[in-house]
Amino acid sequence: MNDLNANLENVNARIRCACEKAGRDARTVRLLAVSKLHPADSIRRLRSAGQVAFGENYAQEAVRKQAELGDPGIEWHFIGPLQSNKTGLVSRHFQWVQSVDREALLHRLSSQRPDGLPDLNVCLQVNIDREEQKSGVLPEDLLPLARLASSLGRLRLRGLMAIPSAESNDSETAGSFRVMHQLFCHLRDEGFPIDTLSMGMSSSLEQAILAGSTMVRVGTDLFGPRIR
Repeated sequence: MNDLNANLENVNARIRCACEKAGRDARTVRLLAVSKLHPADSIRRLRSAGQVAFGENYAQEAVRKQAELGDPGIEWHFIGPLQSNKTGLVSRHFQWVQSVDREALLHRLSSQRPDGLPDLNVCLQVNIDREEQKSGVLPEDLLPLARLASSLGRLRLRGLMAIPSAESNDSETAGSFRVMHQLFCHLRDEGFPIDTLSMGMSSSLEQAILAGSTMVRVGTDLFGPRIR
């Protein structure tokens, strides 16, 4: 059986080691456990080991897991491409959305977030490597989108998210992470009170932390291969 507790300890140790090499406090980097296509029981086991934040790509799958787990202490992040017909479901059942990349989604999430819930935390996804098939706002279009996100009710702009090209080598990935950090710092210099730079996955978390990531999204090295 996959030893989820040991996997969690190993990933957290990697984060601490990467932070030490970068001269950073390990408390400045959060771990998001990417649980898409993994059963609710695996989430329950990691939650018992102290993991709080979980990321899902598919809204309906996530809502089923939420109902099965019944754990109000879990922090749910939607991290997959967001379709307009799923914004209502996501706005009602998640605390974070990390994959917002266009104005229409911001307006829909804002209008559909229930009044009884805290403001929805939002990260803007940047298409940092300009891949035609990938979601994300282009870097030159980021500032207007950030201004809109900050102006709408029921939303709280928290920062940026990116997924560098899977075809990039280590040097190219590191370069993409550095550019993301520059964009993050530019928004802060413009007066946006953002605190989250979500980048880095199982194979690249060390590079991401060195470049300034504050949240790494890890699936395979925690849960093992995905189950379909």
